[in-house]
Amino acid sequence: MTTTETQEKNVTTGATVWLTGLPSAGKTTIAHELAARLRGEGHRVEVLDGDEIREFLSAGLGFSREDRHTNVQRIGFVAELLASHGVLTLVPVIAPYADSRDAVRKRHEANGTAYLQVHVATPLDVCSVRDVKGLYAKQAAGELTGLTGVDDPYEEPVSPDLRIDSQHQTVQESAAAVHALLSERGLA
Repeated sequence: MTTTETQEKNVTTGATVWLTGLPSAGKTTIAHELAARLRGEGHRVEVLDGDEIREFLSAGLGFSREDRHTNVQRIGFVAELLASHGVLTLVPVIAPYADSRDAVRKRHEANGTAYLQVHVATPLDVCSVRDVKGLYAKQAAGELTGLTGVDDPYEEPVSPDLRIDSQHQTVQESAAAVHALLSERGLA
């Protein structure tokens, strides 16, 4: 294979796939499952985990509406940058406010970068049972306030590109649904 053929084979169409939903909805688990599948197919993939971003890129931000908006915009900027360079960028981040998510979508559109929004629509009662990080238990015990979907708003997407009811399917089925959407759009 010539150098040109190798370069052409390795060219990837980038995109941002933003998985939004309540805490413990399954966003990160689905993103990692999908990332493994995409990497296995030879795609360049990054997962921008919300907890890691808060630690390294958004350190010092709190959970006020303004700080949450700033956090989402920072993540959106990095995601668009990666996607514009051919990376499939998976973003499992709550992003509770519609206007913040819309601003990220508009940034992608303005730059001609593919953007897909996936709503992991797991009901609050299922999320509170999963309680991966113990947030719902802390909130119930009065040790935590401002929990998205409980005592802080979560504005569900009105028309996401895909809605996943993760409580009715396996992680693999959820990841396969996102993969099918990417394939349908010519992105995987």
